[in-house]
Amino acid sequence: MRSKIKMLCLVLTAMFVAQCTGDFNDINVNPSGFTSDEVSGKFFLTQPQFQLYAPNRFPYWRAHLIHADRYAGQVTFGFRGCWWNDGLGYSYNSAYTDASWGWLSGYIGGLDNFMRLVERGGEFENEYMYAMGQIMRGLYFQMYTDAFGMIPYTEAVNRDITLPKYDEQSTIYAGLISELNEAMTTIGDADRTGANVDDVGENDLYYGGDLQKWKKLANTLKLRIAMRALGAPGADFANAAISEALAAPLLESDSDNALLEKDIEISQWGSAAYGDVYYNFGRGSDWKMSKIMIDLLRDNNDPRLDAYADPAPGGTVTIETPDGTEAELHQKRLDFMLQELESAGVELDVTTDGTTTTITMAEDTYFVGQPVRLNGETQPYAAYEFFSKPDEWVIRRKNSGDIFPEIIMTTAEAYFLRAEAAVRGLGSDDAQEMYSEGIRQAMKIWNIGDADIEVYLANSPMATLDGDMDAQLEKIATQRWIAAFTDGFEAWAIVRDTGYPTSLANGVDDNDLYSPGDINGKYPQRLRYGNQALNTNGNNVSTAIGVQGPDQQDTKLWWAK
Repeated sequence: MRSKIKMLCLVLTAMFVAQCTGDFNDINVNPSGFTSDEVSGKFFLTQPQFQLYAPNRFPYWRAHLIHADRYAGQVTFGFRGCWWNDGLGYSYNSAYTDASWGWLSGYIGGLDNFMRLVERGGEFENEYMYAMGQIMRGLYFQMYTDAFGMIPYTEAVNRDITLPKYDEQSTIYAGLISELNEAMTTIGDADRTGANVDDVGENDLYYGGDLQKWKKLANTLKLRIAMRALGAPGADFANAAISEALAAPLLESDSDNALLEKDIEISQWGSAAYGDVYYNFGRGSDWKMSKIMIDLLRDNNDPRLDAYADPAPGGTVTIETPDGTEAELHQKRLDFMLQELESAGVELDVTTDGTTTTITMAEDTYFVGQPVRLNGETQPYAAYEFFSKPDEWVIRRKNSGDIFPEIIMTTAEAYFLRAEAAVRGLGSDDAQEMYSEGIRQAMKIWNIGDADIEVYLANSPMATLDGDMDAQLEKIATQRWIAAFTDGFEAWAIVRDTGYPTSLANGVDDNDLYSPGDINGKYPQRLRYGNQALNTNGNNVSTAIGVQGPDQQDTKLWWAK
């Protein structure tokens, strides 16, 4: 990916020079410049692709990790030695929210530039590249609106409008489905975007220029959008879109997964990875796996456990009785932590000498997840040694080996969506078959062997759809959530949309142990708008708030009400 980014920089420089003369063709006057058979819109595709899922460290840390990944409930801060308790983000933080807003609201410029170059009449006109751009718009706007709610869409890239209106989510969802339909029609039976320099090839970081895979991606995204809209007020388009999507090719095999390979050499200021945060600041910036995730994997003999996480470091830990009023809650917090460890099957040796409690557990033996949203007073009891961290494949430092790719969309999700549709009486798929294949595909991404997959499918209660409709939908949603590990934005949306896992969706209510934030312990439903929007487009933001509800993190989005 690094070489493609370097080429992009060269082409961007050439484009700047051309624009200064008023005509891109002037480049060809210089014999040392680019010739017509060396330039293509494909050189402008790479950056929008990686910037959406692996931007530089500033938004990657703040938008992805601090907000989406943690709201998804799959990882957590707040252990002893961490810079923050796990209430971070549940109480509004303008700096971190503004960073998230600034990245997402500003992203569209690069993608729009690419689309203008390849649109009809553009410098590098190519209808197939334009269709790819439309599908990327679908990925982007769905992520953007599901994070904030009402956002600029219909006027977002109109250069004659400096203060775009904020569209209702029903308008955005219907519009995205229309754009995806148009893109799929354009692609038709085509396999490539062109020949020679007009073939996007390796500049397409998702599919290497395979248009039929792009078409499947578009249809699967259409199904996701329509299924999320199903039942929401004014979502009259949902049922028809679901039927259309189920009748057309969807992501089907492991070769159809849309994954962004991580560049292990590029600077963190070009494109970040988790390791750029985990290993660059010492223990204070680390994070742990959540109790909910580890419990679901460990207690159901899920073979992904070893792939997702490492055993807790273990060893000997001392906990001191605090002074002052906090001493009254010492035993409650100590008992809580001991119960969490014992419920995970940990054998403990616990002794108390005066105000010092010593806890010893075996090293590198037990998989233990940390409870989410622990407050600052409970943090000293949540020793680093007690809990599992993400597997090294997820958080590996750059230049030290392979790193797990960014998830764009997976074949597993396609099957889980088909299973949900079948349970709801939509389409003709067999729900259990779709569900089983979804699990199989989800495990393959993490290199789980076929034998281990089949053992899980044959023996785990989580592998069988049984009970009433609600029980079946809960299992499907939970497996989708597990499969979305490292894709925090989508995992967070799954919880808000389905209400599962319930222990996340229900929020927290014991303020002695957990951080209620400024949303009274409720589960976060959205991010607040950035101050940039309030300061520059305040009237349109105010109109959106009047329609959507208060600009607070517990205001439910259109499809979650």
